[in-house]
Amino acid sequence: MARLTSFADASASFEEAEFVLLGVPFDRTTSFRPGARFGPDSIRHHSWNFESYDLETGVDLAEAKIHDLGNTDEFGSAEEMVRAVRDELRPVYRAGKFPILLGGDHACAPPSVEAYPDDAPSLGVLYLDAHLDFRSSYLGDARSHACSARRIVEKVGARNVVVLGVRSVSKDEIDDNRAIGMPFVTAHEIARDGIQASVQRALNMLKTERLYISLDIDAIDPAYAGATGTPEPFGLTPRDVKHVLDLAAPRLAGLDIMEVAPPYDQGNTSALAARLAREAMVRVIASRRAR
Repeated sequence: MARLTSFADASASFEEAEFVLLGVPFDRTTSFRPGARFGPDSIRHHSWNFESYDLETGVDLAEAKIHDLGNTDEFGSAEEMVRAVRDELRPVYRAGKFPILLGGDHACAPPSVEAYPDDAPSLGVLYLDAHLDFRSSYLGDARSHACSARRIVEKVGARNVVVLGVRSVSKDEIDDNRAIGMPFVTAHEIARDGIQASVQRALNMLKTERLYISLDIDAIDPAYAGATGTPEPFGLTPRDVKHVLDLAAPRLAGLDIMEVAPPYDQGNTSALAARLAREAMVRVIASRRAR
């Protein structure tokens, strides 16, 4: 495992940690702009910008138990990456810890869900993305980032996945999904109905005991998160995603943040991704204290 620096406040050993971070510097399935392989270390670098104390909740991440595993190796194929991420995260889940996966393109997300133990409490996935990612295969690769929601459905079932913030799809994806039935809430519906109602609608559809959030940074409008491989206008705001994390926190079992491609801005998107990772930890800790 290698990294340029550890995530801020990640000073705990694996054994004592509550939260465990893993970076996956992989972007070989990127279909427009490459660069997400640089995301994990850029997110780590920018994580040091923030105070450890959270004004809203009173949680201080300097007192949290956080461990950074570093990065996986760099891989020549998506299949190699998938096997490695599964192998790295299985013991994380088995030890009762909360994984935070830093990508990498969105192909890195399904193996994180696939590593979740079959005998653990039931798991639903809230998949935040500008795209439906529901192709069976893309450019001959069933593990493409354009297929990631489809692969996750194969693990947990169509009714246990909700895509939130979608605004770009192919006709074939819509046609396939009519038969398969994966729910989604569009960015246009969120703009109409408001983020609180829209997230609550998504959470109500997910009847599982636990939740996993897969966040493609392109779910957020490129005005706020332009450093990504496939930017798509008319997206969510960072505060919208903050609301998602807050509402989901009591059931949250894991998180990934994907598709940050640092070459395309001056660090704004990496800083936002780092802040959202920290927000997730803060909200999970706060929800546990409130029980």
